[in-house]
Amino acid sequence: MSGIAPKDVAHAAGLARLALSDEEQLAMAKDLEGILGHVESLNAVDTEGVPPTLHGFELSTPLRPDIPVEPMDPALAVLNAPASQGTAFLVPKVLEEED
Repeated sequence: MSGIAPKDVAHAAGLARLALSDEEQLAMAKDLEGILGHVESLNAVDTEGVPPTLHGFELSTPLRPDIPVEPMDPALAVLNAPASQGTAFLVPKVLEEED
């Protein structure tokens, strides 16, 4: 293991826009060392012949049949909208125009 220095924690905290005291940096470095130690211990596990998987068991993905249906009437779609014009939703302007 290479070791995590408080200056590395300070650098990462700066990138994340976090303000950490010196004590917090030392504590975080110690915690990260423990995490990396645990991850390193996983290298001792024999995974020979074990195929890579995302889950420990099969997950089914139920899909409904792809049967085309008639689309919703556009006038009905905007019926309960707070503001509409014809079959379009009206929304407040969010971008300023450039001159």
